[in-house]
Amino acid sequence: MIEIRPFNGLGHADHGWLNARHHFSFAEYMNPDRMNVGPLRVWNDDTIAAQTGFPTHGHRDMEIITYVRRGAITHEDNMGNKGRTEAGDVQIMSAGTGIQHSEYNREDETTQIFQIWIIPNREGHEPRWETKTFPRAENADQLVMIASGRPGEESADVPTIHQDAALFGANLNDGQSVTHILSEGRKVYLVPSSGTLLINGERANERDGVVITDEEKIQITAKGDAEFVLADLP
Repeated sequence: MIEIRPFNGLGHADHGWLNARHHFSFAEYMNPDRMNVGPLRVWNDDTIAAQTGFPTHGHRDMEIITYVRRGAITHEDNMGNKGRTEAGDVQIMSAGTGIQHSEYNREDETTQIFQIWIIPNREGHEPRWETKTFPRAENADQLVMIASGRPGEESADVPTIHQDAALFGANLNDGQSVTHILSEGRKVYLVPSSGTLLINGERANERDGVVITDEEKIQITAKGDAEFVLADLP
């Protein structure tokens, strides 16, 4: 089963400096039919104006993945971590027992990010933060693991999250395809960050949400150049 959730039907909040689309219920957007897919609780599509951002605030017991689509985001937290994550790269924050952080667009251009929240496998993990670079040219035309907590996939090259889930990204040229195999009972949430995809023949446009259940495998084909992020979930 493949369900397309069109971008224009997502939750929307425009704060001036922040223009956000919510794939799931978040803040003042409440939709009982869009609470989560498995442990995936939040997928926000945020456009952040130049020289603005999220001032210091707190989180706990949540795995927060930020995928930068355009521009860059600058992170700072109360554990002493500081970093700038550029387009195509990812940062992972395990809020665990509690973390205070800020996220700013220090650039002179608009920044666009996907902010993805996954409920951890238990409460009380030690908080941590890391960032990972994924050179686009080297990883063209293949699924690249962005983060994982699935058993047996521990690697120094892949940031860890505290959940039996994995995130992938891919850049495809027009007409190129990748295939993703789903283990029994698993689900996928997929968002094209740019371009248009055919997913087992179903069309998903840029920034649509796609829920995939009860499929053994999915073939993802680009119609024009495209980029997407995929979450494989229990």
